[in-house]
Order: sequence, then C-alpha cells, then structure tokens
Amino acid sequence: MSDIYNDIEPNVIDDEMVQKAIEEQFPEDIGKIAKREGINFKDVTELQLSFRNILQIDNLWQFENLTKLQLDNNIIEKIEALESLVHLVWLDLSFNNIEVIEGLDTLVKLQDLSLSNNRISKIEHMDALQELQIFSIGKNNLTTLEDVIYLRRFKKLRTLNLTGNPLCNDEHYTLFVVAYLPDLVYLDFRLVSDTTVSVSAFPACEIGQQHLTEHLGDILQLSDALMALEMLIADQLEVRVHRVLRSAFSLTIFSTMTQCRDLENRHHEELLEISITALEKSLKNELDEDLPADVQMLLVDRTTIVNAVNTSHGIHLLKIDKRESDILSNINHWQTSVTEKAVQNEIDRNRERIREIVQYIDNLQEELDNLEIMEPIV
Repeated sequence: MSDIYNDIEPNVIDDEMVQKAIEEQFPEDIGKIAKREGINFKDVTELQLSFRNILQIDNLWQFENLTKLQLDNNIIEKIEALESLVHLVWLDLSFNNIEVIEGLDTLVKLQDLSLSNNRISKIEHMDALQELQIFSIGKNNLTTLEDVIYLRRFKKLRTLNLTGNPLCNDEHYTLFVVAYLPDLVYLDFRLVSDTTVSVSAFPACEIGQQHLTEHLGDILQLSDALMALEMLIADQLEVRVHRVLRSAFSLTIFSTMTQCRDLENRHHEELLEISITALEKSLKNELDEDLPADVQMLLVDRTTIVNAVNTSHGIHLLKIDKRESDILSNINHWQTSVTEKAVQNEIDRNRERIREIVQYIDNLQEELDNLEIMEPIV
C-alpha cells in the first residue's frame, strides 16, 4: 500500500457502508422508515459514496438496477467490480488514484463518465461505451495528442474535458481535437465555435501568441469553475426531486397497507374464535340471544363455519391488495407527471445558465483577441 495512506484509514465498500449511504439519501423521516423496514438494494437506482476513503470497489453486485454511481473523492486505485451494473448511465470516479482505464466492458449504457483528477496516462479499454456522450478526463497524465484519436469511435460524444493534462500545452491542441472530433459541442467546458471548426481544417495555422498564455489560462480556469458550480447545482436539484418523489410515498403506502393487513389478520383470528364458540353454544342450546337466520345457517358444523370465515378473510385481503394497487398506480402517474415537469424545468434552467456562461467566456475571449489585434507590431 502506498505511503500516502499512512494518515488515512482505507475502506472497502460493504453492506454497512451502502446501507448508511442509502439512508442518508432520504429525508430524515423517510430515512427512519427505511432503516426500520429495510431496503431492497435492487430498488436503488442512485448511490452516492463520495468522501469515504474507499480504497477498493466491492459488494455492488446487488445494485443490479443502478443508473447513477458516485465514487468520487476517495482513494480508489483500480476500476473493478462494476460488471453487474449493466444499467449504469452516469459514473463519477473523479479525484481518486486510478492509473489505468479498465473494468468498463459491461457498462454499455454509460452516457456520462468522469475520470478527472486521477493518474491516467492513456485513453484505452473503452470500446464498449458506444453510448458515451460526456467524458471528463481533465487533470490526469495524458501527454500525447494521439490519445484524442482513440475517441473518434464514440459517435455520440458531444462534451469532452481534457483540461489540465500535459497534452493541452501543445499550441495546436484545440485545433487538433476539433479536427479529429468534429461533432464535439463542448471542449473543456467551452462551446466549440464554427470559427474553431473551420480553422481546425488547417493544422498549419497558428493560434494565439505566447505572451497571452497566462490570460487564456485564467479564462479557462474561470470557465472550469463556473461550469463545475453549475453542474453541482444541477446534480443537487436532480437528487432532491428523485429523493422526495421516488421514495416518500411508496414507503408510506407500504407501511400503511402492512398495518391494514395486520389488522385484518387479527380480526380474522378473533372472528374465527367467536364463530367456533357460538357454534359450540348453539349445538348445546346455550346461546343467550336469537341469531339472524343467515347466521344460523352457518352454525351447522365446524367445517362450514371455518370455510365461511376464511372466505370472508380472503375477500377482505383482496380488497386491501386492490386498494393498494390503485393508490400506487395513481401515485406513479402523479409522480411521473411531476418528475417530468421538474426535470424539464431543470433542463431548461441548466441550458440557459450554460448558454450564459458560454457567452460570458466567449466575450472574455473576444476581448482578449481584440487586445491581440490592437497590439502594435514590433
């Protein structure tokens, strides 16, 4: 184990860790119910395990329906044990100690992958990720522009972050990337302009000047920071929507209907006991009061009365099941409607904010370019 862990207690993902993480994702009242009733890992679609000093990925095979997994800000050295997460769409492994891209072969639905702030020196072993749309691998150890060529196989890739790698220091970096990946919309959190795409067809063209490098770097850092904050806000809003709507009602209904079934079972037991006692008294002519004719018809023998009571019990349970099904169906329709509206509102807000950020950064870039043009020739 590396010396960097001397002051850190490494962790491995276990049932206790994931149970606690899931409970923390719920509001406090729902979390208490979840803790008491238990959680079926197969029902969990999002899992956040950030900042937990995780050294090794393990014990995630139970989360077979997981679509979003956050493992950022840990001390993970190897991508492994993700084979069963075939429905994963979003994976964050940023801020770890990963050196090699591997272990992703079964994640064929993955659309968003973050490997930024690791120790990766080569882009490889990602052929199965044909649905990939967003790829962040900034601040690693990528040194050659040829690594970009590997990304040509991802036809749906629209957003790429490479900032902070040594290869970004090449004076033709932007033009090279855009030339090989002409369908990119965002590169290093900046909108790829038509001008850049056009100029990228001429690799011999020079862009920028050496004395502007520092200012360009400042603009890129500002863009990076603004985009990171916007992504954080969007993620937090998305988590709130899904956290409240997905779990609150279903857990409450489950608890309520469980109580209804318990009450019906107790009622059934007491009714059966009363009926058998009435039968015995009837046979001995010891009943204190006259019973209705339809009740007297049941007081023939033990089998008849037991069958009648059991039939009534079965009918009541079916009514409870039907009521639960109707309530859950109505809630699901309502949840779907509210979620779709909330998600669309957030998408619209996020797109507008990204446009504002991109426009602001473009304005700064334009001002810097104008300064370059106005600069006297020596």
